[in-house]
Amino acid sequence: MFTFIVRRIISLFVVLLIAVSATFCLLRLAPGNPFAQGEKAISKEQFAAMERKHNLDGSIASQLARYLGIMRNNEGEYSGILQWDFQSCLKYKDRDVRELIDQTVPVSATIGAVALLLATTIGIFLGSMAALKKDSFMDAGTMFFALFAVSLPTFVVGPTLILVFALWLGWLPVGGWNGASSLLLPALTLAGPFIAYISRLTRTSMLEVLGQDFVRTARAKGLAERSVIYRHALKVGILPVVSFIGPLAANLVTGSLVIESVFNLPGMGGFFVNSVLNRDVFLCCGTVVIYCTLLVLLNLVVDVAYKFLDPRIKLDE
Repeated sequence: MFTFIVRRIISLFVVLLIAVSATFCLLRLAPGNPFAQGEKAISKEQFAAMERKHNLDGSIASQLARYLGIMRNNEGEYSGILQWDFQSCLKYKDRDVRELIDQTVPVSATIGAVALLLATTIGIFLGSMAALKKDSFMDAGTMFFALFAVSLPTFVVGPTLILVFALWLGWLPVGGWNGASSLLLPALTLAGPFIAYISRLTRTSMLEVLGQDFVRTARAKGLAERSVIYRHALKVGILPVVSFIGPLAANLVTGSLVIESVFNLPGMGGFFVNSVLNRDVFLCCGTVVIYCTLLVLLNLVVDVAYKFLDPRIKLDE
């Protein structure tokens, strides 16, 4: 397993290199002026000066090499991603990319972590109960809820929750980032569709597992039904859910633009979208680094979790 983990960590750097290089080149080749301020136009001389200031002059290959830190910049220094220097934002004056990431990632990560906790616990519980009570009212009700939750977009669910719990009942704040009370509504809105996905995955997998030989053998040994379900069937039944949780966790933790807009949250989702629209190549690449790192590491956690949940699985050494 140690060799497997080391290989995956090494592959992380390869993935980051490819992702950052592709993002950088695509944004630099895309039309648009990252230095424009509103409707005010700038001259060609000013544009060229701004490019030189930010080491974005010359060929795309040389720009990328300077940004990665494998080639000296215009100041004669090696300063780039390899030196963990994300540069300054092109659109937000006097703002460093690392500064924005440090401010926004904790917000998105906290909401995403709470949403992931809600989605997994509620989804697995509902899916398991539906499988154990197949063709019952519980089963039908759970699947109806799953279909209903998947069909409703978050930009409808979010304002509805605000209307009910914030404006009518006054239990929770309307929005903003004001502590634990600000977490529940955005996390629940973000988790809603994924509760439905996980419950459906769990139900389907559990129905298959409950009919396998090892479950029948456990029951034949006289084990209590609770032990059969939780110590044997559920460990195997949630494997598809574990696979789904890897990319889901990266998606939730890096934030959702819709959720952050509805609840007025200072997360990284809005900055990421605006970085693409503004052609802010440094801010966009910085957020790509965060997302790709989370995606690879969380998928590694999923692969290791597979081994502990089902000892029959052999990790490729």
